[in-house]
Amino acid sequence: MASSKDTKQDQLAASLNDLFTNVSDMIKGELQGTNNVLELLEKMNVRVGEEYNGFGDVASGLRVFVEQLKSKSCTFDDYVQQLDAIEQHVTEFEAVISMLDKYVSQLESKMQSVYQIPPALK
Repeated sequence: MASSKDTKQDQLAASLNDLFTNVSDMIKGELQGTNNVLELLEKMNVRVGEEYNGFGDVASGLRVFVEQLKSKSCTFDDYVQQLDAIEQHVTEFEAVISMLDKYVSQLESKMQSVYQIPPALK
């Protein structure tokens, strides 16, 4: 019976050894999978970092461009103010012309009434 007991113990030891080997392989596989995911994540982070560096360069260029546009627009502000002043003067001038036109029409009417000029002969 001793040999049967030894055989069962050997089988148990072999089964346990297989179990531990399989569990160890499974854990190694899980760790390798996790390691692969982390390596992929690291590569993705490097790639995204490179993209953002490019965006930083573009943003810096845009900032310079906007500053140039602002400096140019400041020179246009003077012209816009001059155009606004001219527009105001033209509006006032149109009002004066309208008043003069009415005055001339009244004078014309008075002259016609004084000299009895028929309106058709204008």
